Order: sequence, then structure tokens, then C-alpha cells
Amino acid sequence: MPLLVHFGAGAIGRSLVGTLFTQAGYDVLFVDADARVVQALHERRGYRVVVKDTLPPGAPDTIDVAHVDAIAAQDSAAVADAVAQADLLGTSVGANILPVVLRSMAPGLARRTRPVSILFCENLHGVASIARDTLARELGSGFILDGRVGLVATSIGKMVPIMPAAARERDPLEVWGEAYTRIIADRQAFAGPLPEVPGLLLKDHFDAYVARKLYVHNLGHAVCAYEGFLRNHALICDAMADPVVAQATRSAMEATAAALLKRHPGVWRAEEMAEHVADLLRRFGNRALGDTVHRVGRDLARKLAPDDRLAGALRLVAETGGDTTPICDAIAAALHFAAPDEQGGTFPPDDEVRARIASLGPRAFLEKHAGLDPKHYSAELDQIARRYQHLVHT
Repeated sequence: MPLLVHFGAGAIGRSLVGTLFTQAGYDVLFVDADARVVQALHERRGYRVVVKDTLPPGAPDTIDVAHVDAIAAQDSAAVADAVAQADLLGTSVGANILPVVLRSMAPGLARRTRPVSILFCENLHGVASIARDTLARELGSGFILDGRVGLVATSIGKMVPIMPAAARERDPLEVWGEAYTRIIADRQAFAGPLPEVPGLLLKDHFDAYVARKLYVHNLGHAVCAYEGFLRNHALICDAMADPVVAQATRSAMEATAAALLKRHPGVWRAEEMAEHVADLLRRFGNRALGDTVHRVGRDLARKLAPDDRLAGALRLVAETGGDTTPICDAIAAALHFAAPDEQGGTFPPDDEVRARIASLGPRAFLEKHAGLDPKHYSAELDQIARRYQHLVHT
């Protein structure tokens, strides 16, 4: 059986990567720093995925995953051996840990005599460039990456619920997730043979799919949180059950979906994009996920950044001649966002963002933070400011 060595045995690693690749006939060896998880995977060689979704009649609500093992990330010799032998490598560790993981891969990569690809399940912008720079420093100028190591970016759309502490304590390996199990990957970035894995969708126009994830999926999720907060909802599923929030979310997503069809002609059919939007709206409303408005909406500094889901979507729609009203309304709602967590506290960095908004005013804040040039976006900035002030008094 082919071997996937995957760094990160967390929710995405187990519920998505482990499930897809073992079902396709791979052995999966996880590399992780959590000693309890590593020991349990090594002893049991399997785990259970609990599907939290609305399922068709007869569909299983649990998946038993086998053909897995694990080694400790701290065992550098074992990691190097695994990397040297793997048929495919993968990561789902997060931006902060990824450079550490790449450095740990380098000794094993240096020993290889055949090409290998690294599947980055990170949703990290520019991940291939980050990986190239890190590996080039570690491996030295004599190691030519091109043709030997494929640096494959992916787009991950799977949503996983926050598991209760009692469930995690009962079984450190059980993981929950929605039924959606797909990985979109950059076909052009692989080195060596392309893996044949159902659910691993290899795309030639990968940048278009990255944009769709950010400006349709991530945007819609955020709009639901911001509009849901204004309507006093604590859970995303309750927000989506509110017709006012659902319509605001749909309108924003349809605006960006139409813009993407214009920006990337021929990549999707209009019917395919409409089905994608409808499926996301259904998934946002999945009560079994139990996702909170606080978690989805927090981190305003990042989500209001120039090229992120809000300001970036506004530019996209404006540049393709669409109606920016739903995006402007969403940005105004975001400027008011202060949803509490389960303990009743707000996200401290967001407190700082709201203080800046109060000090500068919404228009000046967006000019400085989101990079919305008033020469080009004066009408949109006016519209955002009007709704912002309207919300102050409601």
C-alpha cells in the first residue's frame, strides 16, 4: 500500500486527510507532538469519525478509519526515515508550526532518490512560496527542489465542530466533522505521478478556487456571523434560521459568485456556482456543528485586511461591475461586531479594532486599515458609513 506521511493529527488531519487517503488504499502515518494522541494511534492503528450532518437515509453516521499509525514529531530520526520512505507527504499544522515541520522534513528529503509531493492542507496564502524559501535554506543551494519536491497548495472547505471536553477526554482519537470530505489541490504543483484519490480534486485553475473559498465560503460565513450578532444570535445555525440573516448572507455570496464567474470565465458554469452557494448555505445552517458567532466572526483586523474576505470581496465585485451593496452592508455590520464567547468575554484584539473605529470613524478606519482608496471607493465608503451610523442608533 502507498504511504502518506502526514504532519498534524488534529481535526483536519484525522477527519479529512486520514479518512480520504485510507479509503483510497493508503497507509497513513501521522506525525504529531501530542504524546497521548501518538501513543493511542500507535496502539490502536485506527480511530472513529463521527459525522455531524443531515444525512440521507442509510448513510453511516460514523466512519471507522484503519491503516493508520503515528510517530512523535520530537523523534527526528524516525521523522527523517518516514519522510525518506513516503509516497506522499502532507501537513495540517497551522501557519506558526509549518516552518518547524518543514525544517524537520529536510533531512528525509535530502535522502530521497525519487520525487515526492507535499500536500499543504493549511488554507495559508502563499504557502508554496513559504515552503520553497524554508526548504531552500535548510537543504542548501545544491538541492534543486523543482522536479524533486512538489509544493502543493490546497483549498480546505471542511468544517469541524468544537468537541466538548468530555468527548475529548473519553477518547482522544474520536473526531467530529461534517459529511463534506473533499480537498481541492493545485494539479500543476505535483512532482512525480499524480495521486488517484477520490475526493482529492486536482484543479488546473487553482487560483480561481482559492478566490472562491475566500470570497464565497469565508465571506458568507463571516457575513452570517456579523449579521447574526446584530440580531442577537449566539450560534451560526440560529443565525442562518433567521430569514433576515440568511438573505443578507445569500446576497453577499451571490454578488461575489457572479463576480468570480466574470473574473475567471470558463472555470465554472453558472449552475455549478449556484449549486456551490446553495450547498454552503445549507452547511452553515448545520445545527450539529454547533459553531458560534463569536468564533466565526472574531479576528476583525485580519478579516478586514485589504485582500481578505470583506475588503477583498468589495474590490472584486466593484471591479467586475457588480452591486456592492451587500458587501458594504456586511462591512458596516463587521465594524460593530462584539460577540461574546461562552464565558461572556470578547476577543481582546477586536476590542482594540473597535477602539480604533471609534477614534477614527468608520470611513477613515477603512481607508487606513482596509486600504479602500476614497478616490475609487468613495460611494462605497459613504454607504458603509451610513449603515454604520444607522446601526449605532438601532
